[in-house]
Amino acid sequence: MRLRILAMPVMAAGFLAGCTHGPAPVGVHGTPDPYRNVRNSAVCQTTPPVAGPNGALVSTMTVRSDDGRCVLSVTPPDGGAYASFGVSPEPEHGKAFLYGLDGHTQIAYTPTLGYAGNDTFTTILIRGPGQKRDTLIVNATVDATGVAVPKPAVTAPETKKVETKAKTTTRRRVTSAARRRR
Repeated sequence: MRLRILAMPVMAAGFLAGCTHGPAPVGVHGTPDPYRNVRNSAVCQTTPPVAGPNGALVSTMTVRSDDGRCVLSVTPPDGGAYASFGVSPEPEHGKAFLYGLDGHTQIAYTPTLGYAGNDTFTTILIRGPGQKRDTLIVNATVDATGVAVPKPAVTAPETKKVETKAKTTTRRRVTSAARRRR
């Protein structure tokens, strides 16, 4: 019994010793991206937002549909940070996710796996209460070169079409002359 009581703290200390995270990375500045464990696309090119013809900001993005994200970082023209933001309308062929990081708004777009073509979405960027809202339209060109879409291991069972015969009913039309005969 005495051996068991002494062994438990020693074993617990041994397990906890493996939980060290090591020294902080050198050369990393600012807050680490909380979504750094999300895979980045092998192809991700963005242009800085510029004023479009209708007053909205416009940016282009080239991304591969390899289940990775492409991130565009924006700040208000007069500096500072956006207080709030949203996406409307959403992209048709992927997902857009916005979050704040170190005074910048990060716009992460992940196209649907294997999709190739164009996609667009609009972000609403709110500077603060009572302040101007910025609209940013992101036009994405999505490439699927070299992307293999995995086939499911189990396929759904085939459904057999069951033909049903439509019931037909015949109505006899009774005329007023036939009623009088009865």
